[in-house]
Amino acid sequence: IQEYRDSNLILTVEIEDRNRVHHLVLLPSISKAYELRERLKRYSNNIEVEGRPKVTLGGGELMEIVREAGGLIGPAHAFTPYTSLYKSFDSIYQCYGRKPDFVELGLSADSDMGDMVEELRDIPFLSNSDAHSYHPYRLGREFNQFEVRGIGGLEENFEEIRRAIKHKKILANYGLAPALGKYHLTACSKCYLRYRIEDAIKLNFRCARCGGVIKKGVYDRTLELSRDKKVIHPEFRPPYYRIVPLSQIISLSIGRGIDTKVVENLWRKYIEHFGNEIEVLIKEDISNLMKINEKVGRTIEMFRKNRIYYYPGGGGEYGRILKTPPKIRWYKPVTTLDNWLK
Repeated sequence: IQEYRDSNLILTVEIEDRNRVHHLVLLPSISKAYELRERLKRYSNNIEVEGRPKVTLGGGELMEIVREAGGLIGPAHAFTPYTSLYKSFDSIYQCYGRKPDFVELGLSADSDMGDMVEELRDIPFLSNSDAHSYHPYRLGREFNQFEVRGIGGLEENFEEIRRAIKHKKILANYGLAPALGKYHLTACSKCYLRYRIEDAIKLNFRCARCGGVIKKGVYDRTLELSRDKKVIHPEFRPPYYRIVPLSQIISLSIGRGIDTKVVENLWRKYIEHFGNEIEVLIKEDISNLMKINEKVGRTIEMFRKNRIYYYPGGGGEYGRILKTPPKIRWYKPVTTLDNWLK
């Protein structure tokens, strides 16, 4: 335990409640993590074996227990069409009964989209990336920059993060361009045909092409939740920097699949030389990047000049980057005239 106390870590866990809402919990210490687990045992049958346990509590009940344990809590990937707050509820207060400590945006949303929702404009946003894959390039796809007074052990780190969240001292959010998230647009979850929301509603969310389930996209969900349809940032809202995973840039540059060994090896080479993806994507001189691979360096230069295009994700299919404008596979309704012409 001593080695963890001296590490630059924050203890977090994701918990699913009885309404299939996922909650992100931050805890101050290992002893408080044990305390929370003991409190939740009676409400869960998989807490000992599942990394994201399920509990038979509602959001408000879970919030009360987490706060009694000294933790922070907010909805995880709040807008996604599966296991999220805005999948199950139309208001954050329907879930918790009161204001959470933060809202996690998720891969398919950014602060522009979050601040279209009036009830969220006074709540801090977090951009985080949970690790569901063994591929190293999926770690840290999204992260936050906080104003902290120093780094210490677990409890000191937690108190600095708590202070930054409570006093709205988040300096920046770094996250995927929302179009790269796999639920950005409304789309079929089987064949990934993209749908405009009015067509999906007419089809009762069943794909006209393959019969699969159409999943409402995060973009359309935020428009539904917004009454004024405006992006209004509060004064404390930090900038949101849209980034593209280095692995995708490498894949596009050399024309190889993202999960291939050649992409991973080249990714490792950049990380070994420059330390992390942000140094590569944003800070390092292009000429130095081109020394490792000229094609990758030129693509990063395009990204910095905002000349990268996006094929937007939807229905569970991640979006991808392109060098030319995308031709999106939209569903095209069949009209009476179309049938007659046949």
